[in-house]
Amino acid sequence: PRSTLFPYTTLFRSLISGGGVAGLTAAALFGTAGFSVLLCDPTPPVTSGDDEAADLRTTALLQPARELLEESGLWSRLAPHAAPLQVMRIVDAGGEIAEPRVSREFDASEITSGPFGWNLPNWLLRREMVARLSELDTVTFRPGVATTTLLTREREAIVGLDDGTRVRCRLVIAADGRTSPMREAAGISVSTRRYGQKALAFAVTHPIPHDNVSTEVHRTGGPFTLVPLPDRDGMPCSAVVWMDDGVEALRLATLPVPVFESAMMERSCGLFGPLTLATRRTLWPIITQVAERMSGERLALIAEAAHVVPPIGAQGLNMSLGDLRALRDLAVARPEGLGDLQMMETYHRSRHPEVKLRAAGIDALNRASQLSARPLRDLRAAGLSALYGAAPVRRMLMQMGLGARDAS
Repeated sequence: PRSTLFPYTTLFRSLISGGGVAGLTAAALFGTAGFSVLLCDPTPPVTSGDDEAADLRTTALLQPARELLEESGLWSRLAPHAAPLQVMRIVDAGGEIAEPRVSREFDASEITSGPFGWNLPNWLLRREMVARLSELDTVTFRPGVATTTLLTREREAIVGLDDGTRVRCRLVIAADGRTSPMREAAGISVSTRRYGQKALAFAVTHPIPHDNVSTEVHRTGGPFTLVPLPDRDGMPCSAVVWMDDGVEALRLATLPVPVFESAMMERSCGLFGPLTLATRRTLWPIITQVAERMSGERLALIAEAAHVVPPIGAQGLNMSLGDLRALRDLAVARPEGLGDLQMMETYHRSRHPEVKLRAAGIDALNRASQLSARPLRDLRAAGLSALYGAAPVRRMLMQMGLGARDAS
């Protein structure tokens, strides 16, 4: 039956398509700023790690994200569950056997008084964000309802929902993923690079403490990344993203647990001792994708609707929060111009060059990690040693990794 909850004449200041971590953050941020928000997502958020549909990946929130999360009322909910990331370690293990050849560490104390950031499971982020939205009278959350059509005019947008209703708003924020229906409805194209890779995501426990060190082990196929999590059952615990060629990743995903744990031990170079699988394994495709534009008429693209990058350097969500910071600042500066041509053009110009630059850098790092010929592996190791060995260069790269606006 046709829903009459939101008749055609209902007007929200903004409508957010997509209730993932980025969409939930957007709703909290704009709602806290006083804008009326309608948030729609076709799938109700999974907020328990035990649910079979739970997203077992984790997200590293880099330090610049904290201010934005505090302003949206989210940080006080997230902080008790977050594992700090004090050191980022990059290891090249591209020799004939899996052992460290070059190792470089980046300590946050070189550039800041706090950690680089904090790591949290994605399902827990969703749980706490949904709880925050329930506190905001300005936010209406409709899980289980998808956006389907978009009609824009100079003064407003009209969004069709799959329950047959249509909603008017000043600004549509597309946070609806790499196949964004709002982006496609606006006719904005994307450029996509495929690597033939997949990522395995899961959590492990290990006997050697991580000491708040995030470790990327580079070897042919892609990096094996261990990111600190709070202890689990009295044991040190880390989230793992294991990137490899698609066929190999599929094989690893189906190995019996004891065989898989043995493979993990070898691939991690034994840096944390024997790794014990603590969750189920999930598979994710690896691509780089950038939208031709970050905006259209009455439409702003954020997160994976605008940019998808391989999970290297904790850049994914942090790029998305950069999108949100720019949008929020523009909206607060000119609330009467919410979603108008000036705001949308300014948003595109302020974000698109940086997004393209970061995506290109992460693409280069990922392609370098896939090198298999021995001379090229040796070149990668030598480059890592030279690039990160010089203190001024190291500090600049650390600042860029944190998303500093001026890394000079």
